[in-house]
Amino acid sequence: MIKKYYKYIIVIVSFGIVSAILWNTYDFSKKFKTNERSKMEILAKAYDRFGSDDLDQDFSLEAKIIESNHNIPMIVTNELDSIIMNRNLDSIKILDKQYLYDQLRVMKKENTPIVINYLENKKYHIYYRDSDLLTRLQYYPLLLVLILLLFSGIIYLVFKSNKIAEQNKLWTGMAKETAHQIGTPLSSLMGWVELMRLDNSVPLIVPEIEKDVLRLSVIADRFSKIGSIPEKEPLDVLPILEKTLAYFKSRSSKNISFAFETQESEVIVNINEQLFTWVLENLIKNAIDAMAGKGALAICLKRESNKMVITAQDTGKGIAKNQFKKIFTPGFTTKKRGWGLGLSLSKRIVEDYHAGRIFVKKSETNVGTTFEVQIPL
Repeated sequence: MIKKYYKYIIVIVSFGIVSAILWNTYDFSKKFKTNERSKMEILAKAYDRFGSDDLDQDFSLEAKIIESNHNIPMIVTNELDSIIMNRNLDSIKILDKQYLYDQLRVMKKENTPIVINYLENKKYHIYYRDSDLLTRLQYYPLLLVLILLLFSGIIYLVFKSNKIAEQNKLWTGMAKETAHQIGTPLSSLMGWVELMRLDNSVPLIVPEIEKDVLRLSVIADRFSKIGSIPEKEPLDVLPILEKTLAYFKSRSSKNISFAFETQESEVIVNINEQLFTWVLENLIKNAIDAMAGKGALAICLKRESNKMVITAQDTGKGIAKNQFKKIFTPGFTTKKRGWGLGLSLSKRIVEDYHAGRIFVKKSETNVGTTFEVQIPL
């Protein structure tokens, strides 16, 4: 089940990682901003100390603190809002007073000023704006969001193109599958016609011809309903299984033995009969093909807790373990003839339309394969 949704899991995990990076970046930028505020407050205290009347004090530490500000743009104004000094602004543009007052307006919007008492107990204001590093850091989450949106768009396009490619592959092969499906009863009909020419036992042959004609009608009906939502109804699976198995038994090699095992007298399941029969036919036909005209096929029907379980065990050539999942992929086939649609369609019918499971229970090369179908009761 996890492998089935691995693409979605990867997307969710990727979004989670990017979200975590966004949050950490936001949290870091807040701490960085707080740190810059602390630096400016320390700087303000250093200016306060310079405003002291005691000229004998050692101001070397304060001077170092003031000189240490190399990256935070700042402007100092008096009580009348006239610019007294500035630091870390464009050395050429500061000659333009309009530039300085424009920067002052930006600083007033960005941060609360720090008040200092500097010389003659006059109040001065230190205005500052975020350093270039902090500004870039604050834009980083936006860049990540844009990357996330781009990433989402790419994933959407990839998934959409994959889905379209898979659908195109499926529909391209559907016409070939139609011919393949119709081929079985047509070959059988041709055989019956030849027998009628050679034998007078027409009454025995006519019922078999009727079965093949009915099968052609069923196949045509199946393909006419592709794309529509199938209607389900409570049906007994037992006679459907017996009827399907009997049809293929009468049209297969006499060197293949067929067995149907069950201890149930009735198994009622909510299914679409035509689609469900299609699944059974695909399993039986694959088993017959795998045995190449000689072997044994055993179908078993049973209940397990709240689900119906059907197993199809053959003595064919088997399936390699690394192909257990691949055989359900549209277009994948191990046969010299075939389009690789039977099992992919069966998987879609069982899992998408009947909320069940179909999988290779076990297989061994040159020993045989067991498929299992589970559908909720």
